[in-house]
Amino acid sequence: MASIFTKIISGEIPSFKIYEDDKYLAFLDINPNAIGHTLCIPKTEVDEIFDLDDETLSGLIIFSKKVACAIKKAVVCKRVGIGVIGLEVPHVHVHLIPINKMDDMSFDTKVKLTENEFIEIMKKIKSFI
Repeated sequence: MASIFTKIISGEIPSFKIYEDDKYLAFLDINPNAIGHTLCIPKTEVDEIFDLDDETLSGLIIFSKKVACAIKKAVVCKRVGIGVIGLEVPHVHVHLIPINKMDDMSFDTKVKLTENEFIEIMKKIKSFI
């Protein structure tokens, strides 16, 4: 069965897309730790990051770097943290989270955004890609 991320890639499920190319997609996390929390995924559905072939893994990191640089310009933060947990959805995904302190990487705290706020931050990040 296709993961929720595969359904986002195919357009079956809507998302706040930040950037995509032929191999990868970046979109806002709908349950974010912080404003601008973005997920980067390969378009090929693979469950665990270290099961990716070397080319796809390195491509995902380079793609994520491009997105992280845009997030850093769009959101006030000290840096953009990166995390790969992999338990929530069986499809490799990199979390890019604007952070100001270590606790900002904790998944215990979430922010609530309206649809308009998601759209606003999506547009702002996209403007820096």
